[in-house]
Amino acid sequence: MNFGGNEVVYDYSESKIIIVPVPYDETSTWMRGADNGPDAILQASVNLEFYDVETASEAHLKGINTVEPVTEKETPEKLVNAVYSRTLSLLRENKFPVIIGGNHTVSIGAIKAFSEHFDNLSVLQLDAHADLRQEYEGSEFNHACAMARARELAPIVQVGIRSMSECELPYAEKDRMFYSHELYYDKNLYLNAMDKLTENVYITIDLDVFDPSIMPSTGTPEPGGPEYFELLHFMRDVIRKKNVVGFDVVELCPSSVNKAPDYIAARIIYQLLSYRFAK
Repeated sequence: MNFGGNEVVYDYSESKIIIVPVPYDETSTWMRGADNGPDAILQASVNLEFYDVETASEAHLKGINTVEPVTEKETPEKLVNAVYSRTLSLLRENKFPVIIGGNHTVSIGAIKAFSEHFDNLSVLQLDAHADLRQEYEGSEFNHACAMARARELAPIVQVGIRSMSECELPYAEKDRMFYSHELYYDKNLYLNAMDKLTENVYITIDLDVFDPSIMPSTGTPEPGGPEYFELLHFMRDVIRKKNVVGFDVVELCPSSVNKAPDYIAARIIYQLLSYRFAK
């Protein structure tokens, strides 16, 4: 299925925006189902309106094409390498990749590709969890290790964090981690976070960064997250001031009884594309 369904159908050659589904859930540690996330997002995306009222633009006119999913599941390392290879190939063709997971392990391969392709790259992580464990459940590529691997590749800025283990503290850069409880009281901290970013920025969005009141369908929901427009407008400002070169949206665990989070995830993707291509 294509992102947007039959209303948004473009050939690969004429498409700037390439959607890469990665239905991977092998390293998840609590609620399973992130491997169903990409399909749920694509199905929900059919119901989007493709004129964006906020930017008065139609991002799909840049061309959106959804490629075949990355289905490697043998080991986390092989999955990371498969995502890396697919993403780097797209970047070499001057495409704008959007990776949809799957759990946060899928972001490691994408970040590796972007860090090799772009100079002066930093990674903006929106997440409830620090994901700085050096190893978890026998793997350095567990979803709980995603940002430990990312910071080996590029500087990271972490926004929305409200859950972490004591073992992660030695790896946390205090001036680059912005906790949700502090952001609640001081919105100027979003400006401080933006100042830490370099010229080129890759955004990785774990959907559990949003409060579970609007995004309950994640593998590890955490209360106390920012609300929708607070985070979207932060990303809008980042896109306006920096060169956002790609992003991913991960950790949707779709529910059979509540389809709203699936649609919200699709809406977030299209809203970010609207911000990016209305520049």
